[in-house]
Amino acid sequence: MTQTIGNPLSWIGKAFGRASGHVGESVEAIGGTEDSAPQVQHLSQEDLREALRLGMQDFTAARADALFLVVVYPVIGLVLLAMATDLAALPMLFPLVAGFALLGPLAAVGLYEISRRREKGEPVSWGAALGVFGQPYFAALVVLGLCLMAIFGAWLIAAFAIHALTLGPQPPASLSGFLSETFTTGAGWAMILLGTGTGFLFALLVLATSVVSFPLLMERHVSVPKAIMTSVEVFRKNPRVICTWGLVVAASLVLGALPALVGLVIVMPVLGHATWHLYRRAVK
Repeated sequence: MTQTIGNPLSWIGKAFGRASGHVGESVEAIGGTEDSAPQVQHLSQEDLREALRLGMQDFTAARADALFLVVVYPVIGLVLLAMATDLAALPMLFPLVAGFALLGPLAAVGLYEISRRREKGEPVSWGAALGVFGQPYFAALVVLGLCLMAIFGAWLIAAFAIHALTLGPQPPASLSGFLSETFTTGAGWAMILLGTGTGFLFALLVLATSVVSFPLLMERHVSVPKAIMTSVEVFRKNPRVICTWGLVVAASLVLGALPALVGLVIVMPVLGHATWHLYRRAVK
C-alpha cells in the first residue's frame, strides 16, 4: 500500500514523536553493540573524483528533495547579511560565515540518507530523508551534533577574543572604518593571521573527527566514540587525500557563499551526497 505524506508540519511532528520514543533505547545504544570493528581503507585521489561524480548523480536524481533539505542556507545568508548593518556585530560576521561550515556534516544528515536509499534501491523523498529523526541511532547523531556545535561555539569565542586583543574591544565606528583598520593596520593584519590560523585548527579538528562519523553512525551500530575514532583513523591513514577533500569542501563553500549563501543550495547537496560515497570507500 502506497503511503503519502500529508501536512509537512504534522509529519515532522510525528517524526519527532517517534524519535522521542527511541531516545531511551538510543542513549543506551550510544555505547554501540556491533561486534565487527569498522575497517579503514586506503584512499586515492581517484576515490575523491568518484565520490564527487556519484554525489552529482545523486543530486541530479533527487534534486527537488535535496533542495528542500538545504533551502535554509540562503535564509541564514540573509540573516547574516542583515547583521552587517549592526556595527556591534560586524566583527563577528566573518567568523559566523566561516564557522558555519563547521556544522556542515550535521546539516547533511538528510542528504546521507538520500544517498543511502538510492544505493539500496529504496524510494527517495524529502520525507524519507527526514525519517532519520525517528531512527534508533538518532540520539547518537544528536550527541555528535552537540559536539560539533560545541566546537562552533568555541570558535566564536576564540574569534571574539582575537578581535578584542587586536582591533577591539570597542565596536567599529563604521563599516568603511572597520575594513580600513582590518587591511591597513598592523593590528588588523594580526587579527587576520591569528584568525586564519585558529580557524584552520578548528576546521582540521572537525574534518578529522567528522569526515565519516555521521554516515558510520547511520549505517552501523557503533558507539559515538568509535565513530569519531574511526573518522580520525581515516584521516591518519589518508592525510593527503582527506586534506585534499577538505580543500575541495572549503573552496566549494566559498564559491557557494557568493552571494548571500545562495550557491550553497547547489553546493551543499553535492558535497553531502559525495561525503556518503567517500565514506563507503573509506570504511568497510
